[in-house]
Amino acid sequence: MFQLQAAVAAEIEIKKSRFIGQLYPVYSRAEAQARLSQIRAAHPHAVHVCWVLLCEGDSGLDDDGEPSGTAAKPMYNVLVHKSLFNILAVVVRYWGGIKLGAGGLTRAYGQAISDAFNQAQLVPIEVLNEARLRVDFADESALRRLCEQHHAQVLEVEYKEQATVQVRIKASEFEAFFQLAHNLLRGKITLESTTAN
Repeated sequence: MFQLQAAVAAEIEIKKSRFIGQLYPVYSRAEAQARLSQIRAAHPHAVHVCWVLLCEGDSGLDDDGEPSGTAAKPMYNVLVHKSLFNILAVVVRYWGGIKLGAGGLTRAYGQAISDAFNQAQLVPIEVLNEARLRVDFADESALRRLCEQHHAQVLEVEYKEQATVQVRIKASEFEAFFQLAHNLLRGKITLESTTAN
């Protein structure tokens, strides 16, 4: 599996319709929705903004009014064929006045994403660790801030005698993160378990 190093875009024109293929590295549906809002604002006269999101637990696709299966599905097929993940693919279409038919639309949307992909630099997806960290209630907010600063995702928090915070972080960064947390919380942190994803 691979992910994008940075956002890329390409534009094609087919029978006077413009298709702007765009690829963005994203890590959540919320991030993807924010990006889509920016794209729609930047292209207020586009007739369609079709998208595909491949992200753990949050994948989705939308033909945005194009005939079912003619936009998002061919975009999705390109992403899966290239083994891409943590990615938002978007094609912005400006109508050119000539109907393309289902086959023409399918080819156009797939080509727009393929052409954008030709500009992409890919990086392998790193293995992630999930860890359960137990801290005093008073230290939970400090641990959450540390998670934000080091791109550790808080998955769940349980409250019993202490707060148990389940986090997800790159495996290569976990040891340094845990040491920082240990120092920040004056040793008052317990690693209950850790698993690799």
